[in-house]
Amino acid sequence: MEMDTEPDRPYFFGDIGCWSERTEVHEAAALGHTLRLQELIQSGASVNIVAVDSITPLHEACIQGQTQCVRLLLDAGAQVDARNVDGSTPLCDACSAGSLECVQLLLERGATVNPALTSRTTSPLHEACMGGNSDCVRLVISKGAELEAYDLYYGTPLHVACANKHVDCAKALLNAGAKVNAARLHETALHHAAKVKNVELIEMLVEFGGNVYARDKHDKKPIDYTKHGSPPALCLQFYESTPLSLQHLSRVALRAALGTRAQEVVSKLSLPNRIIRYLCYC
Repeated sequence: MEMDTEPDRPYFFGDIGCWSERTEVHEAAALGHTLRLQELIQSGASVNIVAVDSITPLHEACIQGQTQCVRLLLDAGAQVDARNVDGSTPLCDACSAGSLECVQLLLERGATVNPALTSRTTSPLHEACMGGNSDCVRLVISKGAELEAYDLYYGTPLHVACANKHVDCAKALLNAGAKVNAARLHETALHHAAKVKNVELIEMLVEFGGNVYARDKHDKKPIDYTKHGSPPALCLQFYESTPLSLQHLSRVALRAALGTRAQEVVSKLSLPNRIIRYLCYC
């Protein structure tokens, strides 16, 4: 006896839409085809339909930095904090791509700057630091991005910036009050700077109070990850053997006491501009 079977249908998933293969809406959003995207929206296509990897058209537009498509999708009701299979939001993707305009637009439309982290998710700030997108780093920080957001694999955004040799991102984080000696498995940003052999990063981290004697889970100091006689090794050797000046220690102590308010408070002090610049690392 032959049984009746229904034709395959896409699987409806709550209020997000239907599981589907990558659609025309995804394609238009990714390629920046605004006229085609507008036609599809006007014809009733769902802007929240998700592909098999849970990527929405908004994710696609943000990954490619297609600001006009992002605007069209949001105007048509796209979910600004939709998550893909890895838990990433469109804001994460825009920060990763370094699209400042997309980041700004998403934040204006209510994107969560500190989405809950999972074992597979990094924050928008982590993503911006990973890509070396310092403008995006400064923007999300100004909107309240958590400086010490902790990713199980990477650690803090400062760890990410230093591991990827992104000096400008690291400086933006430190100026905003990121903890220079925050550790993941006892590994600090200075350990990362030593591993990537970046003297500029090493010097900057020490200026902000980085501990050259910190030991990681392998009981190694930052200098132990450098080659004897190399510029990074000589730099760390100098800091280990030369006491920090009282002036330097005072700046670090003041900045530590003020935390994330340091830039704002110091700039308002009744002090000579030269001292203000020193305290603000200008």
